[in-house]
Parts: sequence; structure tokens; C-alpha cells
Amino acid sequence: MILKYSIEQFTYYKEVAEKSIIQVSDDTLFHRFHDDDNSIAMIIQHMAGNMASRWTNIFEEDGEKEWLQRDKEFVPHLFTRPEIREEWERGWNILFNTLQKLTDADLQRIINIRNKPHTVSDAILRQLCHYSYHCGQIVYKCKQNVLEEWSTLSIPKNRSQGYQFKSFEEIEKGKHFTDDLTDLPH
Repeated sequence: MILKYSIEQFTYYKEVAEKSIIQVSDDTLFHRFHDDDNSIAMIIQHMAGNMASRWTNIFEEDGEKEWLQRDKEFVPHLFTRPEIREEWERGWNILFNTLQKLTDADLQRIINIRNKPHTVSDAILRQLCHYSYHCGQIVYKCKQNVLEEWSTLSIPKNRSQGYQFKSFEEIEKGKHFTDDLTDLPH
């Protein structure tokens, strides 16, 4: 049950970020408010690197891989929307492929992240919090750049009454970052 719910929650946050990304221009993906700010592309670079490090060979290697170069995740190296999309999908595919192979018995197994032991269930919770934090940053940055043209990702303001009895699935319908890219803003 924990695995199924975790996969659903990771999927939800991925989709929320994607629904935001499709609403912005290519330039917005690389926009930084100041030199110490991270662009959406940089956040995606970081998330993909983290996912690859944390979820590759989880029972054989520490989650902080020797090949991980975290500091380089915050230096721009993605320069087009397709590159960003490819990196985004690469990271999420590693996460989902690993989670789908786990069993309930695996949840109590011990893995290491930065040389600290975690149960697999604790590691899942840790990363769910981490990725939802960054997906929230992506949403916020997108919304800041779209302003009044923003298509809400949840229940519109002053419309809660009409959504009170709808299911989560009915509310959450919409386009995704990886859907047909022909109608993306440029």
C-alpha cells in the first residue's frame, strides 16, 4: 500500500510541475531573477541528478554516488526545451522503475544515503518531500512569469463549492509537459 501511494504521490507532483511548464515560454525555463537564483532548467537538472543518484542500485551503493556532481547541477547545461524534457523524464524514469520493482518486504531493508542508514520506506518519504519541494518551486516560478494568463492547477479561487463532491481524478485532468508539444508557447 505504501509503494502504491508513494508512486501516486510522485506522479501527482510530476504532473503538477509539467502542467506548469507547458504554460511558460522557452525563455522562462532559463530565467533567473538574480545570479544566486536557480532557473527552472537548473531545478530540473538538480532533480534528475538526485533521482539518478538516489534510485540507481539502491541496495548495492550509497544514494550519494561518487559520480554525482551536485554542484554542476546548478550550472546551466540544458539549453533547449527538448533537452530539459529529456533530462526530466530520465530522472523520473529511474525513480519509477526502481519503485515499481520494490516489494513490501523491501520497505524495511536498509539503504544508505550519504553514509547514513535509512529504511527504504524512510528514503521514499525523504525523497517525496524533496521532490515535492522542488516541484513547488517550479510551479511558483512558472506562475510568477505567466501572471494573469495562468491556468490554475487545482480548484479555481471562489469555485470550491462546485468541486466539493468531485473526485480527485476529475479535478486533476489536463495537459502534461510530455504531451504533444506542438501547442507549447514559444
